[in-house]
This record gives sequence, C-alpha cells and structure tokens, in this order.
Amino acid sequence: MRATNAPASRERRRRRLELAKGFYGARSKLFRTATEAVDRAMRLSTAHRKLKKRDFRRLWIARVNAAARQEGISYSKLIAGLTKAGVALNRKMLSEIAIQDPAGFKAIVEIAKNA
Repeated sequence: MRATNAPASRERRRRRLELAKGFYGARSKLFRTATEAVDRAMRLSTAHRKLKKRDFRRLWIARVNAAARQEGISYSKLIAGLTKAGVALNRKMLSEIAIQDPAGFKAIVEIAKNA
C-alpha cells in the first residue's frame, strides 16, 4: 500500500484553489495554473495597495476640477486660493462636497476667489 498523504495534499490544493476563486478560466480551476496566478496576485497586491491611493486621488482631483470649472475657476486656482485663505480641506472632502452639496461648494469657491 502506498502512502499518499492524501487528506493533507487535498486540503492544501483546496486552500490554494479557494484563493483563486473568481479568477478567469483555468486560473480558478487547475491547481498549477491557479498557484501561478495566486502567487502573482500576492506579489502585486503590495504595489496595488499603493496604486489604489494614487488612483483615488486622481479621481477626486478630476471631480473637483469639473465642479470648479462649472463655477468658472480652474482647479489649480481653486487650490491656490484655498491654501492662501488657510482652508484645510483635502481633495476627498472637496469632491464629496462638490457632489453632495453644490451650494456649499459654491461658497468654498467664493472663499478661494476672494483670497
């Protein structure tokens, strides 16, 4: 009789395939392909956590720029004005205000224009 360590190796494969859940095609079905895909995903996850911050900042800036231009001021002039006026609002909050409270954003723009 041959000892195969079957329960342990099956569990090891199950865990690896669980990590590959949602991957496209063979990457989520075949053990070897899944292992390669999961290894790569784990390697890149660190870099992608950094990139996510960059991507969100770009999104907020694009939103603030669009809202600012509707009020007749460019993004750079808005930020420069707010800095001069000593208004400490980050881009995330500016974009949320621009979306949720247009009147409030208009007031912020006026503060920047006056500064």
